[in-house]
Amino acid sequence: MGAAVQQSDAGGGRRRGRRRGRARPMSEINVTPFVDVMLVLLIIFMVAAPLMTVGVPVELPKTAAGALPSDDEEPLTVTITVGGEVQIQTTPVAREEFIARLRAIAAERTSDRVYLRADGNIPYAQVMQVMGALNAGGFSNVGLVTDTGGPRLDGSGE
Repeated sequence: MGAAVQQSDAGGGRRRGRRRGRARPMSEINVTPFVDVMLVLLIIFMVAAPLMTVGVPVELPKTAAGALPSDDEEPLTVTITVGGEVQIQTTPVAREEFIARLRAIAAERTSDRVYLRADGNIPYAQVMQVMGALNAGGFSNVGLVTDTGGPRLDGSGE
């Protein structure tokens, strides 16, 4: 078997080929895999974001009011369905234990804001009863949730 010896060019001439022995570190970063992963995550979040809303089917009334500013804490949502059932988030609650459950929730939260969603076909008296219970349960900042694009009092828009 033969062995080869690499000779160095002592005369200061040009080097040919690669330097053997030690590999030079790469100075570029390949960002293609990073971009691919970020695009996949973006698509996942775009598909999943609409599914993260409260999933109680309610026909909200339409108004011309704008949106309320959001808090850092997840908003508490109370819903009155078309059948008159009261739900906290997506959990149905009996009317007898509604105020007690609200007081327990209010003790754990930093915000007193609650969003009330009620079907447009619910009588006004039932909505006011639930609003009174919300106030008795410790929530004084009640936001009524509606759909936008409804009629205005000045007659413009529909």
